[in-house]
Amino acid sequence: MQIRLPQSDGSLKTHYLKAEPVRPHGPAKFNRTVYAAAHVVVDPVANLDPWDASPRVDWDTTLAFREHLYRLGFKVAEAMDTSQRGMGVDWPVARELIQRSIRHARSVGGDLACGAGTDQLPPGPEVTLGQVEAAYREQIGVVDAEGGRVILMASRALARVARGPQDYLELYSRLLREVSQPVVLHWLGEMFDPALRGYWGSTDIATALDTVAQLIADNARKIEGIKVSLLDAKWELALRRRLPAGVKMYTGDDFNYAELIAGDAQGYSHALLGIFDAIAPVASVALSALAAGNAFRYRELLDPTVELSREIFRAPTRHYKSGVVFLAWLNGHQDHFSMAGGAQSARGVAHYARVFQLADDCGVLADPELATLRMKRFLSVAAGINA
Repeated sequence: MQIRLPQSDGSLKTHYLKAEPVRPHGPAKFNRTVYAAAHVVVDPVANLDPWDASPRVDWDTTLAFREHLYRLGFKVAEAMDTSQRGMGVDWPVARELIQRSIRHARSVGGDLACGAGTDQLPPGPEVTLGQVEAAYREQIGVVDAEGGRVILMASRALARVARGPQDYLELYSRLLREVSQPVVLHWLGEMFDPALRGYWGSTDIATALDTVAQLIADNARKIEGIKVSLLDAKWELALRRRLPAGVKMYTGDDFNYAELIAGDAQGYSHALLGIFDAIAPVASVALSALAAGNAFRYRELLDPTVELSREIFRAPTRHYKSGVVFLAWLNGHQDHFSMAGGAQSARGVAHYARVFQLADDCGVLADPELATLRMKRFLSVAAGINA
């Protein structure tokens, strides 16, 4: 099989497909705790004005995709930024997503944790710390009411109103004292969301790291782990080596996850990653190999996916969701390439062509014939290219 793909310089280049999908054989067995942050499938017909209206979700397809992840051995990180939380998906939709997903997971034997944040509270100069805390409590209450576990998401409103590290320490500590189950903390860098610049009270990452390390040390009993998404392995390693016993480091580094999960003589990271939505079958086989003691096979499979991930998560990183959903469409998990907020328009055709090529190179295209057919249709409609 072959296809002509547009390049960033405007030319067309023929890509001869490798067409060697990596498929699991037998049940997945991991020796890391691994969450895949899952995307949401919208109803493209019901979303008449996607830029201006709350999305209508295709619940059957959305939940079926989560079941796909469970079958491959993953836990699901629900209602996170991969689901376009606060970037196309508003709190009323996220609340229903949490409720439906927890009930669905219980019915199929899946395991998940759900994002609780403050996105019902628009950030602004008039917002108070008390309002931020109340917003967190409301969302934690929704997860608790369903018997779910909480991922305590970074808050745009808190980043706007906090006067320094002490505000973070005090507010988070009050929340943690009252949670019913240990939570996963969430440190999302400004490359994922510019509104989170200066989180933990400082734009200096080393200073912010000291603050979050203090928070964890003071509240370790109520913290399962922390997800760090800074796209720089050195900061994750620095914090990982300071964590109290029993508190897990969840890598959210979509640039360096293969090496961070593999670990070193001083330890390893677990994972909570958006890229695992897109590369789930390959990652499942790789992680099973790692658990079986075959580190070479693990790296042989997972290392090639890093180049794909770096393309999907390239700057502006916040647009990575479009590449994730594009691959879900190419791989037959949904019948269309439409997103909440019309976010499929956030990247251009040359990017999607590169994603297609790299996905083929590392075995991520589950059905190369279907993926090629859909890619050709996409290029015809989006760019007038007869591929």
